[in-house]
Amino acid sequence: MAMCFPIFGKENESVVYNPDELIDLFLDCTADGICIVDMENRFIRINPMYTKIFGYTEEDVLGRTFEDFPNPDIVIEIIGAVKRGEAFHNMNTQRSHKDGTILDIAVSYSPFRNLNGEIIAIIAVYRDITNRLNMERELKKTRELYRLITENTTDMIKLYSKDKKVMYASPSHVKGIGYTPEELIGKTVYEIILPEEKEHFECFYQELIDKGEPLLFQTKIKTGSNEGIDTETTVSPIFNEFNEVESYVTVSRNITDRVKNDDALRNLDRLSIIGQLAAGVAHEIRNPLTSLKGFSKLLKSTTNKEKQEDYLSIITNELDRIDMIVNEFMSLAKPQAIQFDKESLNSILESTVTILHPQALLHNVQMINHYQTNDIDLLCNPHQLKQVFVNFLKNAIESMQYGGTVYIDVQKLEEKRVQISFSDEGIGIDTELMGYLGTPFYTTKDKGIGLGLTVSNKILQEHNGTMKIESQLGKGTTVKVELNYI
Repeated sequence: MAMCFPIFGKENESVVYNPDELIDLFLDCTADGICIVDMENRFIRINPMYTKIFGYTEEDVLGRTFEDFPNPDIVIEIIGAVKRGEAFHNMNTQRSHKDGTILDIAVSYSPFRNLNGEIIAIIAVYRDITNRLNMERELKKTRELYRLITENTTDMIKLYSKDKKVMYASPSHVKGIGYTPEELIGKTVYEIILPEEKEHFECFYQELIDKGEPLLFQTKIKTGSNEGIDTETTVSPIFNEFNEVESYVTVSRNITDRVKNDDALRNLDRLSIIGQLAAGVAHEIRNPLTSLKGFSKLLKSTTNKEKQEDYLSIITNELDRIDMIVNEFMSLAKPQAIQFDKESLNSILESTVTILHPQALLHNVQMINHYQTNDIDLLCNPHQLKQVFVNFLKNAIESMQYGGTVYIDVQKLEEKRVQISFSDEGIGIDTELMGYLGTPFYTTKDKGIGLGLTVSNKILQEHNGTMKIESQLGKGTTVKVELNYI
């Protein structure tokens, strides 16, 4: 008679099971598939999990041998070794489901001994690891794919730590900027960008922290030969499980050639503006020149010292006016280095108005500003922004054939943004044509070259700014520009 053992049940109530019942309980509750095979290789027991894993029921397998089912050739050798007392643990193999599906299985084989230590059967324990291995295979494929991308892409990929140090750099940096990945690892971002780009980068980095989403950044970086090249970089923050930024991934590309092409377009647009403004500037200079001629003659014809001083004062004022007009005109014409500096928004707008004043007089247009507020500082290229504002004001002036008023308004927005609006009382723009605005070489003017809005939009993008045009036929047009301020 089999011995019985007390087992604690619910609330410490003692329940008695005999060993056979314990074996049944174990086989029914275990998470692994188990089969017991006798010394003639016949199945004498399988548990429910075995059926769940392989699809075979007790009726399918009990009494049949291992050889009746598809198994790797090595299984027969293993069974023989187990009969001699050896054990095999966690062997990764592949087996077939009843429906033919291939499964990844971790299997262990052990000898089953009686009380006298004699081997009377073999126990095989199976664990289905198909899902786990599939995930590992997918992970391996993904890692291999990432490796292929990072090692073969022409884009330069870097991983930065939270303190802005390079932790990984793709091999493409060798061809891209002349640095090996090993030379870049440990460098800070400030050792890679040009020194004059530091302030621009700090503003961008603060925006990246505030928004917490990928942003595009254009800057100049140093090559291995200490040359500067223009790059466009997408910076993506990487968050940990606490939703804290712990690193950054950057993908950069060399856009030096593209920047040169953009510069050529800007110069073409600027030259077009200069040509169109020349008549107005000449007209504006002619008036003080007429005064200069007249008072010069008067100066010659009088010996009265008081009158001479008055005439000289008038001549000096007129010369100063000519000097201011010519200087503003030349500042628009001269070559412009692409560099971001701290600059007053009011100063840029006032300079723009001065340049356009002669043009406005020719068209009987008044320019009224509403930016008599506290001055606002921008981190920008003032010459480029001046070019943008000149484009907008010139368009506004030319839209009013019989004269009118242009309103310039400045308003502070949230998140350290400022909005500059240019509103006219002109003919407006047809809704059907609005979608074409900004397309290179598309223009609604007889003498236009169709680059003004294209170039302006590009410049604003480089300043992390936006441009929005609102217009109604017969009522006028408003251009709204948004920029970051310091």
